[in-house]
Amino acid sequence: MAEIPDSASRIIPINIEEEMKSSYIDYSMSVIVSRALPDVRDGLKPVQRRVLYGMQELGLAAGRAHKKSARIVGEVLGKYHPHGDQSVYDALVRMAQDFNVRGPLVDGQGNFGSIDGDSAAAMRYTEARLTRLSEELLRDLDKETVDYTPNFDGSLNEPSVLPAALPNLLLNGASGIAVGMATNIPPHNLGELVDGIVAYIEDPEVELDVLMEHIPAPDFPTGGVIYGVGGVREAYRTGRGRVVMRAKMHEEEIKRRGGDGVGREALVVTEIPYQVNKSTLIEKIAHAVRDKKVDGIADLRDESDRDGMRIVMELRRDAVPEVTKNQLFKYTQLQQTFGMNMIALVGGRPKTLGLKDMIRHYVDHRHEIVVRRTEFELRKAEERAHILEGLTIALDHLDAVISIIRHSADTDAAKVNLMRGVYPQRLSAEQRDRLGLPERSPVEITGEREATGYALSREDFTPQPWLSSAQADAILALRLSRLTGLERDKIAAEYRDILQEVERLQAILASRDLRMQIIADELREVAEKYADPRRTEIDIMGGGDIDLEDLIEDEHVVVTITNQGLIKRTAIDEYRSQNRGGTGHRGTGTRDEDFVEHLFTAGAHDYLLFFTDHGQCYWLRVYNVPEGSRTAKGRSIRNLIQIDAEDRVRAVIALKKEDFRDDDFLENHFVTMATKQGLVKKTALSAFKRPLVTGIIAIDIVDGDQLIEAHLTDGGTEILLGSSEGQAIRFHESDVRSMGRKSRGVRGMKLPDGEQIVGMIAVRRDGAQVLTISQNGFGKRTPVETLKEGGEDGETNSNYTFRLQSRGGKGVLAQKTTAKTGPLVALKSVLDDDQLMIATEAGIMIRMAVSDISTYGRNTQGVRILRLKDHDAIADVARVVIEDEEDVAILATDGDAVPTEAADDAPEADE
Repeated sequence: MAEIPDSASRIIPINIEEEMKSSYIDYSMSVIVSRALPDVRDGLKPVQRRVLYGMQELGLAAGRAHKKSARIVGEVLGKYHPHGDQSVYDALVRMAQDFNVRGPLVDGQGNFGSIDGDSAAAMRYTEARLTRLSEELLRDLDKETVDYTPNFDGSLNEPSVLPAALPNLLLNGASGIAVGMATNIPPHNLGELVDGIVAYIEDPEVELDVLMEHIPAPDFPTGGVIYGVGGVREAYRTGRGRVVMRAKMHEEEIKRRGGDGVGREALVVTEIPYQVNKSTLIEKIAHAVRDKKVDGIADLRDESDRDGMRIVMELRRDAVPEVTKNQLFKYTQLQQTFGMNMIALVGGRPKTLGLKDMIRHYVDHRHEIVVRRTEFELRKAEERAHILEGLTIALDHLDAVISIIRHSADTDAAKVNLMRGVYPQRLSAEQRDRLGLPERSPVEITGEREATGYALSREDFTPQPWLSSAQADAILALRLSRLTGLERDKIAAEYRDILQEVERLQAILASRDLRMQIIADELREVAEKYADPRRTEIDIMGGGDIDLEDLIEDEHVVVTITNQGLIKRTAIDEYRSQNRGGTGHRGTGTRDEDFVEHLFTAGAHDYLLFFTDHGQCYWLRVYNVPEGSRTAKGRSIRNLIQIDAEDRVRAVIALKKEDFRDDDFLENHFVTMATKQGLVKKTALSAFKRPLVTGIIAIDIVDGDQLIEAHLTDGGTEILLGSSEGQAIRFHESDVRSMGRKSRGVRGMKLPDGEQIVGMIAVRRDGAQVLTISQNGFGKRTPVETLKEGGEDGETNSNYTFRLQSRGGKGVLAQKTTAKTGPLVALKSVLDDDQLMIATEAGIMIRMAVSDISTYGRNTQGVRILRLKDHDAIADVARVVIEDEEDVAILATDGDAVPTEAADDAPEADE
């Protein structure tokens, strides 16, 4: 009895690393070749090809009745596609959706989904058949034009590729994710494709620019606008690129129902970008309007119906349509990018292809189809010519043929006798003469009833076969009705025609130029039948990026930030100038216990650098700050920049767009900062060019300290620091070396306990004065320099009002502070032509000219510049630069502020 080996002897050791590598490669190649990527020749994935072939096998031609989709799926699953039924149905559904493919290959009946994202009904409810266009893909499949491969169980054969009489890969595009790669090919216009392919056929060395004259860009089934062709050109050249798609939108006047008859302007969207879900799009627009990213929309509704798409966005009366359009393009899917990644299978291997490569592979495929089809047709024509030749011979010797058949024992014998050309011995001499037969022949009759016979041959009646087997069969199957003179003439005419067809087919096989001409002609025929006008417009002047500043006026605006972090911008022309001591008008609305803490002016195109208590830096464009009226509260700055919950903005620097993008400017300018505890720091502006979304460190702040001011300096600036007790120190910027962002800085001013820095001035302008304002509304201007007593006009005294010192000292008196004046709250650098915005903790804001504030020496209390209500105090002061003489209005939240008296103009100084 044989010994059974133990289990150990049946174990084959395998390197797991090699096994994993081999298995993963097998899996990835299966996904790439058999599932995810289309073939460059017919533009179909295996499942799509099998669906179309299965439908043809079921007889679902375009002119026939629809059949249940479940029946089609079952046919494909059972014969060709051994995967899930849902994958087959999804492929069928997509080929039927006219919003997904430029030329639908399946004619669906029932619910096949919608552009709103609705799913197709279950396969048991829907029906389908082929379209005329898909029949062009399958045309000539029965003429041995393509190779067939065994199906999954070897019981049937299926085509490895379709003949594809139209360029389906570029027509309908493709998308798929394989292992380590993905393809995303956009759809195109059939007429343009045919023109481009014909141009390539006529000149295989044609340049891409010439091809793009015929195929300028993709043509999406949902229409829309292609915004710029730079990305398209790159994709056509390399196989990878970016197509920027925009919705088609126009302005329209809407008459409101039940209103006063006055129309309201609206933006109406009639076409949306490719593969954008309409319902989701409308939802995103609503969110953008709610979040104030899109201004000017008062109402949004979907009026789409069976006649077409119509999304209506009614505008507010004060809205600027062009600005609203571009905000929609920037923040919603009304502008979308299609990333072209044109990967397809070439010879069973994935390859990235440009436009010309795709056309070349398609033309090569069609050339092979034409060759194989011509060879098939030539063979069939020669076979038919052979049959007709036999029929012609039979008709020329009809009596002999009839005699052979009549005297043969059976059909088989008749066939053999016809092939050998024998006839009965008993033919009379008269009959032989009439038939042109010799007296005797060495060939014996088969299955004869007579003993001998003679050969019937046009080649001197040699004993070689007269007719072939096929010819003999055709003669035996010949109907008596075809023996009439007319029918005999038809056979002769058909024989002549078939001989001409054979010559034509032989000429095709002998000439490549003729074959290429046939390809071009067939493509033109397809285009003539099925091509339609381009749906997607091309804006060749467009660019991929939206820059709102091009459509936003670069006007001066007032930006306000409250203590609780509410920010807004308001056009400066909403304010008018008011004399000192005015009452003000209602302006910024504030929440309970909130007050305006920052107020400044900037251009709408400027960049804002925000510096916070904790020493972080953020940046934002001014036009991205929400616009608000005089009484609007504003929007939380935390929705615009990601500030920590316990942090707040302390200083803001506005930079011109041109300066912020100039590397030389960035390297030669600095951000000079001061902290509450008297530290100063200088860092190159270039360090703040690209802040992160979450901010970057501007200065290292220790516990108990905080940033109080930041200024832009040029390396030659003098710095003036002011303390809450009215002291000030002036030193040169060069005393502070440039440091990195993460350093703490150096001592700028020595402070006694309980004292802190309230302001920093970057002294850069000739004739600048120091403005000091106390908490209780007292202020004054003090020159940086004074004239020598008794000296000539313009002669400068070397003894400055604020003399230049080394940093780190105690400084000199800037304004006398008392219980009446309160501590110093502001220290600013001003000119006579400047104007000021003064804000109180209660939200009162007043605008006044600097020239209305008197000039006094350092050792004075100043004058009352604003009479405050009980328990109110000045919160912030900002300088406003006026470029014209136009009056502006005032901002205020309390319209009944008490006017100051004229006597307050007298200086209040120590004796």
